[in-house]
Amino acid sequence: MDSLGLFILLIPTFFQQTAASSLEEITWTYKGLVGQSEWSEYFPDCGGTSQSPVDVITTQTKYDPSLIPVTPLGYSQYGNQPFTLFNNGHTAVIKLPEWMGLGGLPWLFSAVQLHLHWGPGGLGHVGSEHTINGLSADAELHVVHYNSELYPNMSTAMAQRDGLAVLGILIVTGEETNPAFNSILNYLSRIRHADQRAFIPAFDVQSLLPSDLGRYYRYNGSLTTPPCHQSAIWTLFHERVQISKAQLLKLETILYSSKAEEPDQMLLQDNYRVTQPLNHRVIFASFSAESGRELSSGEVTAVVIGVMCGCVGLAVIIRFIVKTIRSTSSWDILHNNRPAPMPRAKEPEKAKEKKQDLPLNLTSEDERKEELSPSLQTEP
Repeated sequence: MDSLGLFILLIPTFFQQTAASSLEEITWTYKGLVGQSEWSEYFPDCGGTSQSPVDVITTQTKYDPSLIPVTPLGYSQYGNQPFTLFNNGHTAVIKLPEWMGLGGLPWLFSAVQLHLHWGPGGLGHVGSEHTINGLSADAELHVVHYNSELYPNMSTAMAQRDGLAVLGILIVTGEETNPAFNSILNYLSRIRHADQRAFIPAFDVQSLLPSDLGRYYRYNGSLTTPPCHQSAIWTLFHERVQISKAQLLKLETILYSSKAEEPDQMLLQDNYRVTQPLNHRVIFASFSAESGRELSSGEVTAVVIGVMCGCVGLAVIIRFIVKTIRSTSSWDILHNNRPAPMPRAKEPEKAKEKKQDLPLNLTSEDERKEELSPSLQTEP
């Protein structure tokens, strides 16, 4: 082959490498220059039809009885080696050891990393990427895995349709502190600026997950950050995980998206992508819609009012029954206190017997005459 032919063959490879390197050099953001509304201009997959995150409308999910509980493999076997915590300018990332994996899917998936998404810093209940029936959570945890059964590494797998599996855990706030999340939050001060990393003590990763791993939503989607490859099998758990308000505030206010040497320091906040169109995708549920359906505030109010009305109605019925019983008892008492009718005087038994022996038309005077009649008959 002559040099001209070889040059022609190398042109496509050259442009592919140049395009890949240029994409890596692009600094994207969530808001502002190269913000998420412009991602698709620089990263074509971000404008695809199977993007994540999405809004899960529970009444439109399809129950799939074949969806079995996901099984974390080695999540609790963290060993003595420390984890690496990294601020990449977009989130806090923890690199996971290669022996951790995920079962319950068509293939074996090996863990790669976990990271978090959050909101503006105590200014409202927003921060999660996925939403349920239009409602956001305060934050969201993602655990990323690659298909190690079919592909040799993360880089190769992320470009394949079935290359990734991501667990999504919605996080809400309450009064109680979640000790598991302190395994991350207590060390964020070591990576306050972009590109900083630190070794932290290893911990039980499964303690970050909800207790119920059997109820979840499953759909085909994408990475939620550039290059937005549409290669992720998403598992979004129905059960939420709770952390304290103080823990959330620390997450929202301690990190910077800027480097330490940069003069303008920018807090790392609102690092969540808005929900994307579902298009023709179907979201499957591992449980029936009714058993997993959450009541809206209006439905909760209606239930409370219904219960209260039922209690009032029951009280009225009981009062009526008690009043009726008392009235009946009072009438019986009055009725029993009336004097009983006097019985008629009985005739003596002997007189009664004599009277019964007399002919009906014979009186006492006639009886005496009959007694005297024999003497009258014997006189001359």
